[in-house]
Amino acid sequence: MKRKGRQAMMRWISLLVSLWLLAGCAQQAEKTAQRPMKIGIMLSEVGLGDQSFSDAAFQGLIKARDEQGIVFDYREIAKTKTYDAGFEQLAQDGCDLVIGLGFMIKESLEKAAKQHPDRQFIIVDETSDLPNVASITFKEEEGSFLAGAIAGLTTRSNAVGFVGGADVPLIHKFQNGFEQGVKAVNPKAEVTAAYAGDFGNAALGVQIAGGMIDKQKVDVLYSAAGFTGVGALQEAAKRGKYGIGVDTDQFFVAEKAVVTSMLKNIDVAIDLAVKSFVQNSGRFPQKHMVFGLKENGVGLAPIRVISLQPEQQQKVDDLIQKLVSGSITIPTP
Repeated sequence: MKRKGRQAMMRWISLLVSLWLLAGCAQQAEKTAQRPMKIGIMLSEVGLGDQSFSDAAFQGLIKARDEQGIVFDYREIAKTKTYDAGFEQLAQDGCDLVIGLGFMIKESLEKAAKQHPDRQFIIVDETSDLPNVASITFKEEEGSFLAGAIAGLTTRSNAVGFVGGADVPLIHKFQNGFEQGVKAVNPKAEVTAAYAGDFGNAALGVQIAGGMIDKQKVDVLYSAAGFTGVGALQEAAKRGKYGIGVDTDQFFVAEKAVVTSMLKNIDVAIDLAVKSFVQNSGRFPQKHMVFGLKENGVGLAPIRVISLQPEQQQKVDDLIQKLVSGSITIPTP
């Protein structure tokens, strides 16, 4: 009897241990399932404080953190020295999704995506054929068309300027849209364009803007040049001219000059992309996400410094409707 009692006791102990282990595994699985998604981002060339591209993307991740419960980390090339190192750090740190900000990082992002096929990646302002890379692109030409219309209605000298950060197809989209918007409302106006070859040099922006004002008598400047463009806007203010910002509402950069800004709503796009990623259990239902006026991907900041006449405002409103409906299309490179 004693032997049978010990055997029964051992069976009960074994059963209790098994139940305890199963409960522990279930709790661990539940904790794993509840682990928040971790998002990493490799910022563009200038990094935080560019008052434009990187700052807007960062705000999109803050919104996703607050609304979707994700956690995020970021890298700047000023610290990592190379894009390769930044992407590798984010992948090694266990990010479920890694975002690369800007067309210039494509080679490094694709290298990381090949080395980490279990990770998902997004490239902004470029596309990729790799299976674990999705893309976000914008119809910058639509927002720039509206910026051009505002410039064409604002200019008094019929001379407006465009400052690009780099002579590449992406920035040509800004220029093409801007030029066509100017001509749509003011066929007499001429557009002078210059490319800085640098997105992070405010002093160079000052120099380019000053040259346009002195030589071409430009009185409205539109910049698609990051921090270089900030210098151009500030020179416009200093010289009593007008400016149009880019990516974010840059009115605070030069409050006496900035009439409006072409909004490239990177924050909206990244927030929506992360939301889709989280809700689809770490996958993207759409590999290539495109944001234009219709999708609230681009637009205009409020008009300041000047006042549009009612008939001028009506022109702008009509152009918006035609762009959204597709009755106005803008050829791009």
